[in-house]
Amino acid sequence: MGYWDVLLASADNLRLFNPVKGWVQFADQVDGDGKTISFGANRDIDLALSVAMNASNLMVLTGAGASFCAKNPAQGAPTAPGMSDLWTAVEAAATKETFQEVIDLIPKAKATDTNIEKLLTQCKIYVELFNNESSKKIQTFIETAEKAISKRVSFVSNDTDIKAHGAIIRKIARRGVRKPRAKFFTTNYDLCFEYAARAQRFTIIDGFSHAMPQIYDRGHFSHDIVRRENAKEGPDYIENVFHLYKLHGSIDWKRRGADIVRAEGSEPPLLIFPRDSKYQEAFEPPYLDMMGAFQSSLREPDTALIVSGFGFNDDHLSKPVMAALEANMSLKLIVCDVAFLRDDVLEKGDHTVAVESPVREHVSGYFERFKHLARIGDQRITLLSGRFEDLALAIPDLVAQTERERHLDRMQAARGFGDGVQS
Repeated sequence: MGYWDVLLASADNLRLFNPVKGWVQFADQVDGDGKTISFGANRDIDLALSVAMNASNLMVLTGAGASFCAKNPAQGAPTAPGMSDLWTAVEAAATKETFQEVIDLIPKAKATDTNIEKLLTQCKIYVELFNNESSKKIQTFIETAEKAISKRVSFVSNDTDIKAHGAIIRKIARRGVRKPRAKFFTTNYDLCFEYAARAQRFTIIDGFSHAMPQIYDRGHFSHDIVRRENAKEGPDYIENVFHLYKLHGSIDWKRRGADIVRAEGSEPPLLIFPRDSKYQEAFEPPYLDMMGAFQSSLREPDTALIVSGFGFNDDHLSKPVMAALEANMSLKLIVCDVAFLRDDVLEKGDHTVAVESPVREHVSGYFERFKHLARIGDQRITLLSGRFEDLALAIPDLVAQTERERHLDRMQAARGFGDGVQS
């Protein structure tokens, strides 16, 4: 098991990159008598997050790493899949014999090393180049793989533990209504954010209508929700609303005729599946609307972008972030990821890890680029070593719980007692 696999979620797991000192642990270092030997990074982390939370425009970008903390209680229940899990799921659905036949047909397939994205990329290229019996077999394999992936990423239910997502939403989406709504962008297909929002009675603006069936229309992103009371002049914006942009689609999106609807059903979901062509697919409706919102939001003045669980392996998202860093002097960037430090370095238990400590192997080069920018004095960038769930606990709760929220909590707790008479 890796370093992070055995750690419970805690803000103390975080480390802040200091260009002079190195990676400083969140908590203060104390001796046996409880006396502080060295100050931790908690104050600086809290300050950086507070500044981001108070930005005029607040964005959050998450990827697969943000879903790994979502757990189902039942033994053997599905969990958030990584690339190797998707490889296993596709292999099981296609059968090992068919899987091996496909790999044998494609020259570069053996070098994909259980990376389903690379394999599907090679398969797609083969089908586009050739029109023979082998290409038909590979096309059938692609369809089987996409169905298997769709099934595997559908793991969230009412029983799923999504406390980290709930905490992130509660702290970020509850900021003052006078500021623009917080925008959550995710490449994940799953419903972690939707279930977490529903459990806490938060309202999502995601491009879909609030009538049944829920139909997608880009114009819905410009809508908001207000209270209508005769005694008040002007709009009274309700609390607890945020925008959600699913950059690669969602397992509950379906195409019915000319419409995109949110619905359950046996139809294949509308997803950008893992392969290199997702760059081109991202610039087709409805993904084009999501990408447009992402890019335009990055260019807004006084914008803060918090990134966690996103590996920067998608150039159509990574490049706009770098371009925004170059062009938008007021952009603040916070990146929290386990990619910054290797497990063997962390296992030594040092309170401060050297500046020169290398990033993990086989991760995106963007992590080193961000680190380099921070080292040469770009104070807009804050780098944190840690997980999505650790960050969720570290983000300050700047807005006090309202009486309406306390009332909803009490009523929800009361429902747990049922309506029957105890015998």
